[in-house]
This record gives sequence, C-alpha cells and structure tokens, in this order.
Amino acid sequence: MEAVQSRRGRPKQNDLSYLDTRESLLRAGVAWLTQAGFHATGLDPMLRSVQVPKGSFYHYFDSKEAFALAVLQRYRDYFENKLDRYLLDDTLPPLTRLRNFIEAARLGMEKYAYKRGCLVGNLEQEATALPEAMRQAVQATYQSWQNKVADCLRLAQQQGLLDREADVAALAHVFWVGWEGAVARARLMQSSAPLVQFEKFYLAGLPR
Repeated sequence: MEAVQSRRGRPKQNDLSYLDTRESLLRAGVAWLTQAGFHATGLDPMLRSVQVPKGSFYHYFDSKEAFALAVLQRYRDYFENKLDRYLLDDTLPPLTRLRNFIEAARLGMEKYAYKRGCLVGNLEQEATALPEAMRQAVQATYQSWQNKVADCLRLAQQQGLLDREADVAALAHVFWVGWEGAVARARLMQSSAPLVQFEKFYLAGLPR
C-alpha cells in the first residue's frame, strides 16, 4: 500500500476561504476602530473576536498600520455609498437630502447606544500620533466627503435655495468640522441632542 505523506505547515487556502477570512478581519477592524481608534485597538482581542490566530493575521496584512489603512478604505467606501444614497436622491430638494443623511446617522448612533462614532473622526483625534500614511489617508477621506457635500450645496445654489455667492467648498468644510464635533459630543453625553442641535444651527445658518 502506498504510504500517506504527512502534511506540514499551514494548509493552502482556496481563494474563497482567503477572501472570507480577510473580509472577517476588515469587518472586525471597522467595528473596533470605530469604537476605540487606532492606538487603543489591540490586535489580540480583536483577533479573538473573529477567531483568527495572530500568526495568520500577518498572512493577510503586513502590519497593524497596513491593516488600519485597509480598514479605513473599507469604511470610506461604505460611508461614501451611504452619502451618495442620500445626497444623490434626485427625488428630493438638496437640503432635504442633507437633512435626511443627518437623521440616518443619528439613528445609527442610537442603534449602537453611542458606542460607535465615526472611524475617521476617531483617527483624527489621534492625528499627532498616527503614522504619516494614515494621517494623509484621513485627510483624503475628509476631502472626498467634503466634495460630496459641496456638490449637494452647489445644486441647492442652482435651484435658488442658497445664495449664489456662497462659498460652498467652505460651507462643506464647516459641515464636517461641526459634524465630527457633534458626533464626539453625542458619544460623551450618550445622547443625540448634539446632533439635533448641529443640524438645526448648520441648516439655519446657510446663506439664503
């Protein structure tokens, strides 16, 4: 009878299992970094939550920084799809679209009992201690989000809902500065009141 050769080392994964494990890691990364940020997220507890050995983690990502960059890109893609769902809804006036986005985000924070905020906002608070590649990725993400809000405000201008002389790029910048502050304060207070107040004062302050 032919002897059966023993196998050594990690079994070769098929493409599906590789993608499934990587996807599990990215989903866990979004959850953990959204709650705790980069430095406070330990690899060991996060990996235990998805039952992936630490040695296997480095089969998918070269470092914690590389992992965090991939998680940030995943979150950016997810959030931009959400923004587009509201801000590109051409059945509604542009400012109503913005209001609906704020409302949806408020409900999302309530759903998770204010334990999750904005992953990008969390990273922003660690900016001085972040690796340079991550700091630049956070800035690029904010710029992309600001462009989407600016496009929405520009459409409001074209429809006569905003002053045609208004600087929509600056207004979009102010939106995200104020929004991230409101999200952080909502987590601190365990209340949606800061989000409601931000919506009220931001929209009321837009030049008509």
